[in-house]
Amino acid sequence: MRGRLVDFADEMLAPLARRDQRRWGEVYLRGLMLDGKRKSIEPMAARLADGGEQCLQQFVNQSPWAWEPVRKRLARRLSTAVEPEAWIVDDTGFPKFGRYSVGVARQYCGALGKVGNCQIGVSINAATDTASCPLDWRIFLPEEWDGDEERRAQARVPPEERHRPKWRLALEMVDELRGWGLAPPVLLADAAYGEITEFRVGLEERELDYVVQVKAGTSAYVEQVRPQSTAYAGTGRPPMPRYREKRSSLRVLALTADQDALQTVSWREGTRGRLSSRFLALRIRPANVQLRRAAADELPLAWLLCEWADGEAEPSKYWLSNLPAATSLERLVSLATLRWRIEHDYRELKDALGLDHFEGRSYRGWHHHVTLVSLAHGFLTLERLNPKAPAPA
Repeated sequence: MRGRLVDFADEMLAPLARRDQRRWGEVYLRGLMLDGKRKSIEPMAARLADGGEQCLQQFVNQSPWAWEPVRKRLARRLSTAVEPEAWIVDDTGFPKFGRYSVGVARQYCGALGKVGNCQIGVSINAATDTASCPLDWRIFLPEEWDGDEERRAQARVPPEERHRPKWRLALEMVDELRGWGLAPPVLLADAAYGEITEFRVGLEERELDYVVQVKAGTSAYVEQVRPQSTAYAGTGRPPMPRYREKRSSLRVLALTADQDALQTVSWREGTRGRLSSRFLALRIRPANVQLRRAAADELPLAWLLCEWADGEAEPSKYWLSNLPAATSLERLVSLATLRWRIEHDYRELKDALGLDHFEGRSYRGWHHHVTLVSLAHGFLTLERLNPKAPAPA
């Protein structure tokens, strides 16, 4: 594998201006992929025959190389190799001690399963049911960082970088990836993003398809409901058509639907065999206040997909999708359940490649580290997809 890794590093790190930067980039990649419990710089340097701790520290934390051109090359190369069925938006936590690492705050951390001191990284991953890889990253800056000049200076946060909601960071990455000549087949996200009306509207404004998880209480109308006008009294402005029916929640719409429409659908192989469950798909009109105010005429139709396990009184999961009306139930289920790939990626990125082992504090260092970890993951993904490559020991 060594020769293929060197060739891959040469290709991916070609935008770096200096030869020594490209050299230490390849060394860092090898350090990430070698055996060892910790993938921070000091233990990696000790394991590498040609590893210099001071040089690696300087390369990752201080060297001013731009990470965007490297990510662009990786995203294009892996998108061609993986041929993704969807892009997945998600975020992951990096538990931290202290308060000076970029973006660190007391916030919910999935890695801890509770509120704790951590950083949050937002990513977009390309995925199929058999392969996936990160394409782009953002560090989430909590609001408290906007006015804390001491911490901003310690972490060397650029002046223009301010707090933005995670869903907005996701849309920024979508725009960046599209600027690199890539297009998402479908966008997938959990309820932390799918519940945000502005996120869904942002995708629709970009004419992008999505399947996003939402909560049972999300409001909507049945397909047949239309805006109605009242009689004109002859004075003043004529009344505008508006929706006068009482809105329902997705839960109520599912419970009042024809139960004969429930179908058992199977998808990927799990550890206990082929996974299957019962699903219900309905055409509805999402109808919260923001959507009703924004609608010029009728509220657009969308798919409501529900997973309803045998023996349960109501569905356990809900998704909204703007895919065409002719989309099959099997297609909706296949996309909705594909989100498992990003959890697989995060686990591999952290457990095997040291994504959360970075001990630096700086904004630049964090972006350099996650870019190099993504390169290591991308190389391993290419190895798995290459039928001629011998299986690594």
